[in-house]
Amino acid sequence: MNRAARIAGFGHHVPGRKVENAEIEASLGLDAGWIEGRTGIRTRYWAEAGDTLSDLATKAGEMALEASGLKREDIGLLLLATSTPDHLLPPSAPLVAHKLGLAKSGGVDLAGACAGFIYALTFADGFVRLHNKPAVVIAANILSRRINPAERASAVLFADAAGAVVLAPSDNPGHGILGASVASDGSSYGLIQIPAGGNNRPFADEIDIAETRMTISDGRAVFTKAVEMMSRCSQEALAASGLAPTDISRFVPHQANARIFHAVGKSLGIADDRTVKTIADYGNSSAATIPLSLSVAHATEPLLSGEKLLLAAAGAGLTGGALVVGM
Repeated sequence: MNRAARIAGFGHHVPGRKVENAEIEASLGLDAGWIEGRTGIRTRYWAEAGDTLSDLATKAGEMALEASGLKREDIGLLLLATSTPDHLLPPSAPLVAHKLGLAKSGGVDLAGACAGFIYALTFADGFVRLHNKPAVVIAANILSRRINPAERASAVLFADAAGAVVLAPSDNPGHGILGASVASDGSSYGLIQIPAGGNNRPFADEIDIAETRMTISDGRAVFTKAVEMMSRCSQEALAASGLAPTDISRFVPHQANARIFHAVGKSLGIADDRTVKTIADYGNSSAATIPLSLSVAHATEPLLSGEKLLLAAAGAGLTGGALVVGM
């Protein structure tokens, strides 16, 4: 079996409320320019009262499916990478598949934090190759509802967005994932977390509401470990693909913080003008940043057949990975 999985369509969606840095800087008592200087973020989008995660994901998936030109009844699998599903139970993916009219598709959520899209794309690529059926991969988060507005480290970063790709079977061995590397470091499990709401600390009347919000305990450690993990996985994925950094036409990193992906690009020797950046306009939407960046980049300067992309991410868990993808 020599099948490959080509990317046949891109999509993205953000909520309607655009939030400027000045609003957050005022609420936290920060000087004007503080957020952009430390993160590279100028604006981000936050969900409004009626927005749901499944609707956000559905709109990105709809755009990708329309772009692919594939029939809905041919889709075999939908994977939804999210840390903020509509409910703890059931998973949101079956609802998204239903909203998209994917009557013959499987659907499941993946909770991979910021690296969720890397893992979902890896699994979907294998499904397409093995079963000769197209798959939809969506990453979506509504992180604004998980921000502790009093904690500067997380309040300035997080955003809401969805991104999607459609994978289709291909006979071209240059399509799809050409090299991959994934990693985890559970010794850093507590660096980024939502303390309450899981089985260790179930919801209860005495729980402080702040414990149900995102917290970053050591931003410096997150920076160091994320740069190391993304750089190492990228080098391993490149080695697995038989390609060099100079063969990569575009580097599409997780948009965690501009300082992080600049450091990773520099360590890999990838020119800054080959790095896809969306953080200034869209902020950090965790797993959604890579597919959103792919979709925005494709709309601005279309991704062409033969291009080689490097995708890399690291986040809570810690979990991370990198993929070399052929267009």
